[in-house]
Amino acid sequence: MTSFINPSFRTEHPGVARAESVAAAARGLYQNFDSSRGLAAVLLAAVVSALVVAADQLVDSWAEGHLLMAWVVIWAVGFAAMALFAGSARNLAGRVVKALDAWSLREARARADKRLWATALSDPRIMADLQVAMGRAEQADIAAAAVAEKPKSNRIGRAMLRAFDLLDAQAYNAANYRVSSHI
Repeated sequence: MTSFINPSFRTEHPGVARAESVAAAARGLYQNFDSSRGLAAVLLAAVVSALVVAADQLVDSWAEGHLLMAWVVIWAVGFAAMALFAGSARNLAGRVVKALDAWSLREARARADKRLWATALSDPRIMADLQVAMGRAEQADIAAAAVAEKPKSNRIGRAMLRAFDLLDAQAYNAANYRVSSHI
């Protein structure tokens, strides 16, 4: 007599599954990371601390009896500064990050161009490809300049074209009226 055994074992190790989920979560955090937020927080902290120090210097000259009032004033200045300058700090941080990204991209492209040129100097095939590409770019620039130099129509020319189109439409309607079946 033959009997079959069908064991049901896991096809995936639970530790591996957990490690993969942690790695996927880490990738998701990195993709959603916004470096301008951190810079905005640092800028905001710098502005707030400067205002709090200025308020402390102003309040320090008060008499000893007003210590609680001085504490309240310093905290009010701190919270008001955070409320007023949060948007400005965020905008400034975003512009700084974009400018740094653009600079980094320009530098990377310049390095890539230098490497390509160095390779082209030693390989005639690459140099020939570069010369063809530069010729095509030059022809495209000439064509774009020719298109840009076209004279633009003036008001009188546009008005005459509109009048001609109107008369043409009226003539077309009249011709269709004569040809139509009701005559």
